[in-house]
Amino acid sequence: MDDRSPKSASTASTALYAFWKFSRPHTIIGTTLSVAGIFAIARAQVAQPFSTSWEAVAIREAILVGIALFACLCGNVYIVGLNQLEDVDIDRVNKPHLPLASGEFSRQQGWAIVATCGLLALMLAAGGGPWLLATVGLSLLIGTAYSLPPIRLKRFPVWASLCIFTVRGAIVNLGLFLHFSNGLGLPSGIPAEVWALTLFILGFTGAIALCKDIPDLEGDRRYHIRTFALSLGKRPVFRIVLGLISACYGGIIVAAPALSRASTGWLVATHGLALAALWWQQRQVNLDDRRAIAQFYQFIWKLFFLEYLIFPIALWLGKP
Repeated sequence: MDDRSPKSASTASTALYAFWKFSRPHTIIGTTLSVAGIFAIARAQVAQPFSTSWEAVAIREAILVGIALFACLCGNVYIVGLNQLEDVDIDRVNKPHLPLASGEFSRQQGWAIVATCGLLALMLAAGGGPWLLATVGLSLLIGTAYSLPPIRLKRFPVWASLCIFTVRGAIVNLGLFLHFSNGLGLPSGIPAEVWALTLFILGFTGAIALCKDIPDLEGDRRYHIRTFALSLGKRPVFRIVLGLISACYGGIIVAAPALSRASTGWLVATHGLALAALWWQQRQVNLDDRRAIAQFYQFIWKLFFLEYLIFPIALWLGKP
């Protein structure tokens, strides 16, 4: 028995690492931060302390956040997993390290994970309430249409981009805020700060959607996946990405004084620094080097993650 234990542990560790890669870690981190960030923004709207004990409040809020987080994470794995199942041949060219492309997971295992996560996402969301169910349900529906034939919207660059920034930008931010507002007993309605964050994320995820295709030209061309990077060229798309993200940061800097519940100084300073970091980083990108482009793509995901820390802090700093 002792001889088999290290092998079993190694096998389990290998399978967990393969699952981690299958879940696309950068999207998992983004989903986790978006749930936590939107909750923090909603919680900052609570003007008066709850009448019950802090222990009861903490438990209730932990359940509220926990259900939303696990439902969204399961939905995340469903969406990225389904995309990999339909893109095995393309990924063998563009992303050979992914578990299905490398053979670490079989297609049967991939389908089992995707089906389980999709079902869990819907069950958890249904238990969380109508706004969470609408958020997760719409996200899964769009994610399915994005990847699965015969619709497979990812074949069309405009529709592919719309799918990505509609889910990440509008559905997740607005749906989760309404879900948390309802759970916290807040008045109906969406404050200006949430609309500002939503517009920012819409533009930013549009840039992410464009940038993600730049290093994948070879596989997309071979399997007839039309992207803006293929039709317009790498350099024009890269410039559009920089322009979109810069416009997002500039928009928040200009709008900051009008966001009365948020700290103007914090928003201006942090977005100005992030904008400067973006332009410093882009100087090092060689568009003929796939690795350099991929590193820049991961960098803009880090900027995306940062926004879900910046905005909640702005709300709490601005709170009277």
